[in-house]
Amino acid sequence: MSRYDRYVLSQYLLFFGFFALILVAVFWINRAVVLFDRLIGDGQSAMVFLEFSALTLPNLIRMVLPMAAFAATVYVTNRLNSESELTVMQATGTGPWRLARPALVFGLIAMLMMSVLTHVLLPASIKQLAQREVEIARNLTARLLTEGSFLHPSPGVTFYIRQIDPDGTLNDVFLSDRRDPTVNATYTGTRAFLVRDEGRTDLIMVDGMAQRLNTETQELSTTLFADFTYDISKLIKIEDRTTRSIRAISTPDLMTQASEITENEGFTPGQLAEELHLRFSRATVCIAVALIGYSTLMLGSFSRFGVWRQALFAFLLLILLEAMRGVISDPVLENASMWPLLYLPTLLGIAISALFLRFAGRPLRLRPRPKTPPLEGAT
Repeated sequence: MSRYDRYVLSQYLLFFGFFALILVAVFWINRAVVLFDRLIGDGQSAMVFLEFSALTLPNLIRMVLPMAAFAATVYVTNRLNSESELTVMQATGTGPWRLARPALVFGLIAMLMMSVLTHVLLPASIKQLAQREVEIARNLTARLLTEGSFLHPSPGVTFYIRQIDPDGTLNDVFLSDRRDPTVNATYTGTRAFLVRDEGRTDLIMVDGMAQRLNTETQELSTTLFADFTYDISKLIKIEDRTTRSIRAISTPDLMTQASEITENEGFTPGQLAEELHLRFSRATVCIAVALIGYSTLMLGSFSRFGVWRQALFAFLLLILLEAMRGVISDPVLENASMWPLLYLPTLLGIAISALFLRFAGRPLRLRPRPKTPPLEGAT
């Protein structure tokens, strides 16, 4: 690799990291707000929020990595063109195909990064995230121990704690159970304690009152108690997942155990084929994206107004490839043997790039060159 190739490749990688950081930050902030409200609102700690944020990062990076590669290629190629570095290289006889070598190498590096994400990091993070969600859903204590807030752990149930002492004593507890449409039950206690026993969580209230209202007869019964035990394990409905997410299945399992997964977990062969080959096609499309960003900007000649038209055209091509990726998944879901369609955006992107480089090296002549008349006296 020549010094020029190393220089351009370093510029691609530098701005790729910059654009990837910006895009990941934007997407992460939008999701972190919702995640923060859900976790902190359920009484979870800041460490749990950071853990969930870290587990969602591989999926965010997978979404923005092709866009960052495209933006880096367009930006660096435009800067090389505006600073006449490409013009100098072309003046020495270097053609567009030779100048495309750094973009191709950059696309291969982006493909390797995407491969690590789709085949290793993303399935592992989704699997771990699903396990942590189940564990947190079963952690009733964290969801209920919130001071000064009316909580609704399940439809028809309201829970309130005025204050929690350092030793775990709950002060001034209010519990309303309206899940039975015929009977509304309300329990209040001066103090209360949460006790766990073999997967069951009991709320023991001390010095309180229980009120039961029959909505049909409008009869209210009141009972004072010194201590009262209420099973709150049933307040929160926990979904038992019998099957794992298809995105959490490892690539080796998809390749070698497809029949067992289809039989035991209910996924169709089309779903397994789509998931497996999407992981490869998402990586290979990075090559097409990088080459499109470079080759499209090589179509135009030098202009004081820049290459904004070529950049806009490259962006439209990127949208076309993304739209195509969304359309070709349906035939694969119906028929697993149609999996080669998933690589069509990559092949089309590379073909378009090669065509653009062909035009950049030998521009088409829209008008025939006029013939030069012969000189007088020439034989």
